[in-house]
Amino acid sequence: METVLYALDGCPYCEAVHDALQTADIDYETNWVDPLHSDRNEVKRVSGQRAVPVLVDEERGVTMAESENILQYIEQTLAQ
Repeated sequence: METVLYALDGCPYCEAVHDALQTADIDYETNWVDPLHSDRNEVKRVSGQRAVPVLVDEERGVTMAESENILQYIEQTLAQ
């Protein structure tokens, strides 16, 4: 899968990104993370931090955090 969303179940910011990806009809995979920050090693490995959401666009070589940035990226880049 070329687009991966790291998300936490019940996180409103993650849900907003998920909704935007679905609305834009973008194929993506969701990797659900552990609720404990200290157990989010995979997120830290790919993004350098443990907060979610994190979006990885392998096709364009982009990894980003912060839901507002991700939503803007979806709208301006992926939804085109």
